[in-house]
Amino acid sequence: MGADSKQDAVIIGGGFYGTAIAVYLAKQRGLKRIVLVEREPALLTRASYNNQARVHNGYHYPRSFTTAYRSRVNLPRFVRDWPLAVKQDFTKLYAIARRNSKVTAKQFERFCREVGAEIRPASLAMRSLFDAHLIEDVFVVDEYAFDATELAKWAEKELREVAVEIRVNTLVTGISRDGDTALCVSTESVDGRQERILSNYVFNCSYSGLNQFSGDFPGTQVALKHEITEIALLQVPSSLDGLGLTVMDGPFFSTMPFPARGLHSLSHVRYTPHLHWNDDATIDPYQKLAQYNRISRVDRMIRDVARYMPAICDAKYVESLFEVKTVLVKSEGDDGRPILFEKHQELPGCYSILGGKIDNIYDALEKLDAERFIKSATNVPKMEQ
Repeated sequence: MGADSKQDAVIIGGGFYGTAIAVYLAKQRGLKRIVLVEREPALLTRASYNNQARVHNGYHYPRSFTTAYRSRVNLPRFVRDWPLAVKQDFTKLYAIARRNSKVTAKQFERFCREVGAEIRPASLAMRSLFDAHLIEDVFVVDEYAFDATELAKWAEKELREVAVEIRVNTLVTGISRDGDTALCVSTESVDGRQERILSNYVFNCSYSGLNQFSGDFPGTQVALKHEITEIALLQVPSSLDGLGLTVMDGPFFSTMPFPARGLHSLSHVRYTPHLHWNDDATIDPYQKLAQYNRISRVDRMIRDVARYMPAICDAKYVESLFEVKTVLVKSEGDDGRPILFEKHQELPGCYSILGGKIDNIYDALEKLDAERFIKSATNVPKMEQ
């Protein structure tokens, strides 16, 4: 086992949240010795990459005003802070189904006015993409996509500039107390090398792995739910190129540009989730995904989408991205996506943070703004009160 090292902070998880928080702690809060631990060979290769790549602007959450409003506030900040990663050169349409939708077109318009999200009537050419018998109305909205590979480049550059130590191919196995003054993070690399890292603070940004630690880690108080999901990647026909389309609100679908591949993603509320289970510390979500038989449901997705939007039949299927998606159980009713931000009283200095959307990063950083941190790793002193 490697010798103990002393750090100001350990970040568990090299996705967008983990990397952004590491940069924030170094640049904004003055922490000098930071280690970021990632189980994969590279940063931002799991949930940060395997998703719809949507930068939300509120439209997707007519049943959760708070989530919608926070997206409206956060989107312009995200565009400002990560301009190279944001794709804006496409037209985004939201269509309201006549049947089985949980909102009507009038309700959707009123909701958009209430949260300050701009909508405009779609042109006849755009409306002609949809079956008028099944679609009540179509709106042009302001919503964008992000390129996870550009975010990864940003993360690598920023982490290098602020001297954050990155350890990839390394799994955090436990979090414990080390006497009265420090936290101890146990790690194991893919080559079997084990190490203990002593630190003032631990930021658990491991997404689906939030509760997969031994030692004194108590687990999150908020209940979590995991899903194995499938995002299909398509080459869309010329009639759909330069467009993103969402039919809502209920058992419907979205197709969005996927900038990292120059393709479009296709997700379907009924067919994207393959299976789900409530969080259990004895079940490793990533192992469950690794063992899952990844049989695509893209044929069923396209068959259903074609009823509303016939042009999808001319799309060419390329591949599917399978990933574990983790949400808060309490948000299942309204489809809201608040962040999880927990301070573990049993382990002072240990935080668990989960974001439901990429733009939620600002909600997490605002929570951290309210925390007080000491800045020296010398002797690993107690957290300020």
